[in-house]
Amino acid sequence: MPTETVPHDLPTADDVHAAAEILRGSAHRTPVLTSRLTDAELGASVLVKAENLQRTGSFKFRGAFHTLSRLGPDERAAGVVAFSSGNHAQAVALAAQLLGVPATIVMPTDAPASKLAATRGYGAEVVSYDRFTEDRDAIAADLAARRGLTLVPPYDHPHVIAGQGTAVLELLEEHGPLDALFVCLGGGGLLSGSLLAAQALSPGCAVFGVEPEAGDDGRRSLRAGRIVTIDQPRTLADGAATRYLGSRTFPIIAEYVEDILTVPDDALVESMALFASRYKVLVEPTGALAFAGMRAAVAADPERFSGTRIGVTISGGNVDLDRFAALVGARRP
Repeated sequence: MPTETVPHDLPTADDVHAAAEILRGSAHRTPVLTSRLTDAELGASVLVKAENLQRTGSFKFRGAFHTLSRLGPDERAAGVVAFSSGNHAQAVALAAQLLGVPATIVMPTDAPASKLAATRGYGAEVVSYDRFTEDRDAIAADLAARRGLTLVPPYDHPHVIAGQGTAVLELLEEHGPLDALFVCLGGGGLLSGSLLAAQALSPGCAVFGVEPEAGDDGRRSLRAGRIVTIDQPRTLADGAATRYLGSRTFPIIAEYVEDILTVPDDALVESMALFASRYKVLVEPTGALAFAGMRAAVAADPERFSGTRIGVTISGGNVDLDRFAALVGARRP
């Protein structure tokens, strides 16, 4: 659990630019998707950064590869440990495979089968735990201490944050300044990195974090002015089912974010269906957070967003096909 002391090693926009150089040629420069129907419906120009098409199916590869690339020879030889419900797990596993680093991943027993299989497929050792009764931080810390492993957190690390910020850096480099940007929020790695990139390339852009309604620790923290810890949330957005923000992500978010919004699970399913029908891409529930939040924000205040340029992140597309069919099929009349 993070402390209230602000760490001395907060990343900056320069770190995001440096991460982009390290990732060049290793991470995909993912496409930006558009839909005339969405633009017409919302009265705005919406640019969707498709990180579901990133290596391992999520933005997490950026932070993982960047972090492991910066390990020293002894750290690489000893190996790394990470904890994740799936996307960070796959990202660390693949980055480790590419860089020749042994990897151990602590994953919940209810992790999606596709994410579990992919993590093992990249060669990582998987250690299972019950997310509702066991502490993944403690399990990973114990493994790190006993085996001499380097811990690679899913979000609360300067190199992870800088790596994640390269997604929005690319969006802004390719398409110029935005009026608003909506970013998925779990532990805050993607949002804090995106804020750094936006401050550098589009300082007038209003950046919104979007988290699941059942896991509103970020919104509570922003309102309270301190990191608030909640009970383990139960939500379709398993990748954003975090209990608290990081000691590094929170200060950046608190300083630069416009607001943090929440959306219910049914809005995620609706957005998943829209992505499939309009954009022809598969998006997991967590990956649909920002789009769902953007649609709700525009509906609530259409005048504010009329005629604006809006950026949206898709954080990932790792969802079992049978689960996708069950979720999206259930909402059809």
